[in-house]
This record gives sequence, structure tokens and C-alpha cells, in this order.
Amino acid sequence: MIHLEHQQLKKLLKFTLKEKRVIKRLGIPPDAFIPLLFSIRFGGDWSFVRNSDKFMAVKEKITEYDEKEKVGCTIEIVYLFLNPRILKEEGTVYRLEKCGDKGERKLVKRPYKMIIEADYIIKASLDPLNLKIKLKRIKEPVKFEGSGAYGASHEMEHLSKGQISGRPFWEFEYEIEE
Repeated sequence: MIHLEHQQLKKLLKFTLKEKRVIKRLGIPPDAFIPLLFSIRFGGDWSFVRNSDKFMAVKEKITEYDEKEKVGCTIEIVYLFLNPRILKEEGTVYRLEKCGDKGERKLVKRPYKMIIEADYIIKASLDPLNLKIKLKRIKEPVKFEGSGAYGASHEMEHLSKGQISGRPFWEFEYEIEE
């Protein structure tokens, strides 16, 4: 069990109450906010199905670095989709992925580019320098390339099939180069 000091616990509870107000102000079902909340708190991409609704959060990272000052920061952009739909996929990338509590990674095929629309899309920008999480409703489809597309494809597979399909890691063979 996690041990929190009294002051830390108060701050966490205060933050959680602010999240409840944000959800109400956004006008979305409270359950829909869970993937975004998990991406913000724990990192990664998240999704789940509740009744006939599908909810998904996909995270991208953008690092800004000043060579002269030798300092930078990584902005995290998290997109929350309510009932996402794939409009377009392009390209194929073979990659190893590990999912949740599964013991080993699988070899999977993912698109290099994806365009996703949804009933409702929220863009969250997490800025570590000013400690802000900026939320904005997006009305147009979102384009992903590279790691964002891989994450979106992975979560869409969860939403449609439950499990991630791919070849088991142990099908690889070791080769020693001389």
C-alpha cells in the first residue's frame, strides 16, 4: 500500500475534486475521462468499453530543447476519444509490443499513419514547466504518425477485439555475428 503524508493526501484529494469539476464542465460521462486520467497519472495509452461506449486516450510527446541554454522540457499531448473511429490507415510497421500484465512482448503489425474521428475529442497538453494541464475540445479528426499511430492502433484493437494479436516473442531466433 502506498504511504502518503497528511499534506500529500490533502493535495491529492484537492486535485481529484478539481478533476470532478473539470469532467462536469466538459459535459462528458465521468467514465469517459478515465483513459485521460490514467494517461496523465500513469503514462501510456489507455482504453476501455462501457456498455456500448468506447473510450480511448493516446499520448504523444514533444521535446523542446534550447541548445544555447542547455535546457528543455517534454510536453505531453493526450487525446481523449469518445467512440473513436478509424478514417484512414497508411503504411505498415512491424514492432514488438507488451500489453498490460502479459509476460512477454508480441510481434505486431501497425499502421505508420492513422486518422481518427470520434463523437467527442479532447486534447490535453501537459506542460512540466508551468505545471498546467490545458484541455481543449477538438472537432476535426486527429492525424497520428509514428508512435502516436502505433498507440492508437493498439488501443483500437483492444476496443474491437479485447486482446492484442501478434506472434509470440519466442518465435525469434538468436544469431551470433562473427
